Amino acid sequence: MSSLVLRLVCGLLFAALVLGAVVRPPDNLTQGLGMLLPASMLLAVALKGPRRSVIPKKRAPPVVTTSGELPPGV
Repeated sequence: MSSLVLRLVCGLLFAALVLGAVVRPPDNLTQGLGMLLPASMLLAVALKGPRRSVIPKKRAPPVVTTSGELPPGV
């Protein structure tokens, strides 16, 4: 649920940034380029979501060996 909220908030912030740039364009090229980095980061989070998975991954159980056997690959 929290990843959905995060994606929604980032999408709304991206839309507000783009709308602000359309209504009042930046004065020079440097300001326009400075707006691209936060806009691209917000768009990436809005489209892909957070990098971490919400559901934790299950770890494989440890390999139990007897005293006489070597683990594979050794």
